[in-house]
Amino acid sequence: MALTKILVLVLAGGAGGRLELLTEQRAKPAVPFAGVYRLIDFPLSNCQHSGIADVRVAVQFHPTSLADHLANGRPWDLDRTTGGLMTLPPFRGTDRGGWATGTADVLWRQADLVREAAPDALVVVSADAVYELDYREVVEEHLASSAEVTMVTTEVAADDAARYGIVQVDGDRVTDYAYKPDHPATTTATNEVFVFTPGATLDRLEALAADAGEDGVGDLGDGLLPAQTADGLARAHRLAGYWRDVGTVAAYWQAHMDFVAPEPPIDLDDPAWPLHTRGGRHSAARLLPGAAVESSLVSGGTRVAGAVRGSVLSPGVVVEEGATVTDSVLLPGVRVRSGARVHRAVLDDGVDVGRGAEVGGDGDVALVGLAARLADGSRVAAGGRYPEQD
Repeated sequence: MALTKILVLVLAGGAGGRLELLTEQRAKPAVPFAGVYRLIDFPLSNCQHSGIADVRVAVQFHPTSLADHLANGRPWDLDRTTGGLMTLPPFRGTDRGGWATGTADVLWRQADLVREAAPDALVVVSADAVYELDYREVVEEHLASSAEVTMVTTEVAADDAARYGIVQVDGDRVTDYAYKPDHPATTTATNEVFVFTPGATLDRLEALAADAGEDGVGDLGDGLLPAQTADGLARAHRLAGYWRDVGTVAAYWQAHMDFVAPEPPIDLDDPAWPLHTRGGRHSAARLLPGAAVESSLVSGGTRVAGAVRGSVLSPGVVVEEGATVTDSVLLPGVRVRSGARVHRAVLDDGVDVGRGAEVGGDGDVALVGLAARLADGSRVAAGGRYPEQD
């Protein structure tokens, strides 16, 4: 019996505007997570553990920030002579060339590549969520059904549901789909993992594109998924484990707080399902005399002489004597100088917090952008942004 041929398309090209300063100079999937990882490590590691070796990564914004990290797919065993990992940048030369205007538009522009690969199933995933999932298991369930699409679903908070595609489900059949509705009917959301029957889906997409004209087909939730649902060809696969979209600063911060808890929601070092990433070259962390570290993730290459609690320190972070960091996320190369205080904040690569400066406070998460220098004694209030955004 021939093995099921699966093609995975990772959507890594969105502008990531909701992450504000964190995506001004990097692609959203390249944003660091939990110290030593990047967001794109989650779908690529899922592919490896699912035994899927044909992966295409659609890039568009700040592609160089991903290129170095992807390393031809080697960390995920995707550096192969046939198949493996391939990046798909915007292109010209055919009637499908140009900038994609949405997730469905990406699929339409790459339709010829998908048809040429002739997979039994096409898995389309985003790269801005934290979760573990065996894609092959979902594919096998999909192929055993008569569905044209299987939507992986999860439960979200009621006050956050309007950010997602919301479904109503009867058994495993999706009876209604609404994309980012003003008044969500349920809290069951699609988590941006979809398994499609390739031929039927691409044919449907062609018809939608012909009707849309120059406006394009937009996102998957604009036309494709509603049409498949209306025809009774959509089914749901419930993800029972942890899933968190980290597409906003608040969600990104909260996900890190989840992982500094005594029992994190996912064991990133689980021998049965480790999260793989491009290896770095950092020495062991150094906890100097006077250091006090509690309930935190401390990466290699860090030096801590101050107090750190409930925080994530990425490689190369320095917390000087007398400095305090609490409930915060510090990305690579951040330096917090003597007497400075950082609380409920996200600090981007290379930020230098001057002596006696204060960042954050009780309230919304504060955000300091790439390589910013905060003067001695300066202040970024709770919920503040530095540099300030228009």
